[in-house]
Amino acid sequence: MIIYCATTNSGKLREFNKAGEIASCVVEVVPELKEIPAPDETGATFEENAILKAEYYGARVKGYLFTDDSGLEVDALGGAPGVYSARYADGAGDAANNALLLKNLTGVEDRAARFVSLIALVKDGRLVQTFRGTVEGLIAQSESGPHGFGYDPLFYYPPFGCTFGEADLERKSVVSHRANALRLMFDYLRELHSTSIAT
Repeated sequence: MIIYCATTNSGKLREFNKAGEIASCVVEVVPELKEIPAPDETGATFEENAILKAEYYGARVKGYLFTDDSGLEVDALGGAPGVYSARYADGAGDAANNALLLKNLTGVEDRAARFVSLIALVKDGRLVQTFRGTVEGLIAQSESGPHGFGYDPLFYYPPFGCTFGEADLERKSVVSHRANALRLMFDYLRELHSTSIAT
């Protein structure tokens, strides 16, 4: 099964491809994606933004397409940075986002946090279903690890005993928020496909 995705984020694409490989599905990027101006992400929630993007890009592709809107929620910051995760430091990039997060958590003992991924699946531009994946962890006192992207070097995952930045893609792809959401989507599509064959 071929499923299109719409992303220009190379880190996300690596995770999409790995999850697709595990699920025996082929994930392909929308061919003309670089020529399409990105929509404004005006949603107040991950779900709203994911649906907005999926319907926008899905109208240009025949078949299934999914988009992901994801980010980090920190309990002590009231769920921030949330939907603004990629723009937390006014679009200055990952290093600036991480530095601002550490600054805002100075002296804070409760460092519980979670990564959230909301995937919206469309077919021929029409919404089919959404899938939510999460993974719980803690914000470390400093960055650690060369792997991953975004907040991964700060996200300490207790079962691994290290940050996502210290975990390679193989390990992260089993437990990450994005992997969990994708697994739900692939399971849904498999069940849908098997049901249609049976009938």
